[in-house]
Amino acid sequence: MANSPQAKKRARQSEIRRGRNTAQRSMLRSTIKRVVNAIAANDKAAAETAYKDMVPVLDRHSNRGLIHKNKAARHKSRLTQRIQAISASA
Repeated sequence: MANSPQAKKRARQSEIRRGRNTAQRSMLRSTIKRVVNAIAANDKAAAETAYKDMVPVLDRHSNRGLIHKNKAARHKSRLTQRIQAISASA
């Protein structure tokens, strides 16, 4: 347990930031799942619109340090390939 005033303040700040990060990470994962679910349903139009909504969210959170920039790039690349594969097979 924190004893000094500085340590108590840091503990309060950490708790607030942890809650905020958890909420933001959950929102980020939800946007990715919308794209994945649209791809699984073979709905190219819905997948493209969900993808367009997902990209700024991914970029914003990678710039703020919630996820690594390469992880954001990897998600965008793989989901783009899967969306293009829908149009090729359909």
